[in-house]
Amino acid sequence: MATLKEFEEALREQGMLMALALLERLRERDRATRTIKPARRLTGQKMTPELARAILDLHASTGMTQQEIAFKVGVNQGRVNEVIKRGKWLNDDPHSPEAVARDRAKARMRGDVKPRRPARPAAAAKAGTAKPARRPRSAGPQGQLLLGDL
Repeated sequence: MATLKEFEEALREQGMLMALALLERLRERDRATRTIKPARRLTGQKMTPELARAILDLHASTGMTQQEIAFKVGVNQGRVNEVIKRGKWLNDDPHSPEAVARDRAKARMRGDVKPRRPARPAAAAKAGTAKPARRPRSAGPQGQLLLGDL
């Protein structure tokens, strides 16, 4: 089956300018009636200690499942699981593991990539951090089978 582009090229080769004009008019009509649909995914709320406490309250006071709680509160079901099972997001500490991970992920999305550790040559150049020299191994018959052992 030919694509629309191949069809247009065939019309041009045959000199069918009226058919090309008709095709262009149909395209314009399609563009005029085209609508922009909203995104299918809902953006989740930012996890806060207040939201985490609300999740725990819903979990304790109702018989709702994690999925139902997530839908009602407007967050990912995984976040609800983290709050219920591990108590994450209950304190507002900016140095908590989940807050640090969130900040790193946001920095990656912005493009603010920071190296995790300095390069090795720079670290070895510091005074007093050089590794001690290795001793050479002994030249004994290690791992070799001698005929006299049989």
